[in-house]
Amino acid sequence: MSQKLTVLGIESSCDDTAAAVVRQGDARAEILSSVVLGQTALHADFGGVVPEIAARAHAEKIDGCVEAALTRAGVTLADIDAIAVTAGPGLIGGVLSGVMCAKGLAAATGLPLIGVNHLAGHALTPRLTDDLPFPYLMLLVSGGHCQFLLVRGEDDFRRLGGTIDDAPGEAFDKTARLLGLPQPGGPAVETEARSGDPTRFPLPRPLLDRPGCDMSFSGLKTALLRARDGAIATHGGLRRQDRADLCAAFQAAVVAILTEKSRRALEIYFSGTPARRSFAVAGGVAANGPIRTALQSLCAMSETVFIAPPLALCTDNAAMIAYVGLDRLRRGALDDMTLSARPRWPLDSTAPALLGAGKKGAKA
Repeated sequence: MSQKLTVLGIESSCDDTAAAVVRQGDARAEILSSVVLGQTALHADFGGVVPEIAARAHAEKIDGCVEAALTRAGVTLADIDAIAVTAGPGLIGGVLSGVMCAKGLAAATGLPLIGVNHLAGHALTPRLTDDLPFPYLMLLVSGGHCQFLLVRGEDDFRRLGGTIDDAPGEAFDKTARLLGLPQPGGPAVETEARSGDPTRFPLPRPLLDRPGCDMSFSGLKTALLRARDGAIATHGGLRRQDRADLCAAFQAAVVAILTEKSRRALEIYFSGTPARRSFAVAGGVAANGPIRTALQSLCAMSETVFIAPPLALCTDNAAMIAYVGLDRLRRGALDDMTLSARPRWPLDSTAPALLGAGKKGAKA
């Protein structure tokens, strides 16, 4: 029987301060605790995440978040075998807050320190929740990132494509702001779209006329702005039905883009003849009902297993960071006090850099 290992994870790459304790022996890893402290109220008046406010909130909350995670898990630092922390990519002030906290704990306790790529946490979450075998296709779709990853091993990722500008979640937030809806924009736009006509406003589907799996959402947002201004000019203001129709049109365009690009990514994945066809999604946008339904239907048509971890593990959390830390601890892949915070950190170092940087973190 292999030794049971327990890792404390810390995550602070954007606007969620998180800490978790994860333990694993021979069986699947067990999440003993997962604490996430959001900052939605702090940024509500600004229409998006303000990096300086986020960094300050992380610095104020992170110690208490770690303490709460240990308490809920029923452990102390004496029971921990290593400390894993998000070292990038993300908003540099927030990442730095987490790294410095982890360094302080490691220095005080003598525990090993492990820097984790935030994107690897998301990409490997299906291993934590569903014990998904390699290789599988992952769509990471959130407020700060959007990319297709062929996950072939714990440290083996091939990026098949991604957004060259805004991430989908960022575009949802901007759309909500343009239409006077509350933040976060994703749930607000989805709710409004339920009573809308997706065909009334013919919004574009950027990059669908080009080969490959890269995506673009910035032009879609600009087209929506022009459609909104046209509706206002025609009716002397933005009517409730106008807003619902605009939301429905925008959401339909995002669904179409993600579905078609997923189909192309699946074809590339299938070319490697995997023993089991598996397509996983993670990120807050994966909670959108129409998007999830479209991707499920796509997988059903191609006889592919569709995996969507629980929402609490799709969005930013520290359990995924602790899980990656467990694997690195077993392999002896440790860091030291020279560990630095990184605003950019691509999983696939051989792929060309994606263009642009979203308000919720640098593209990687």
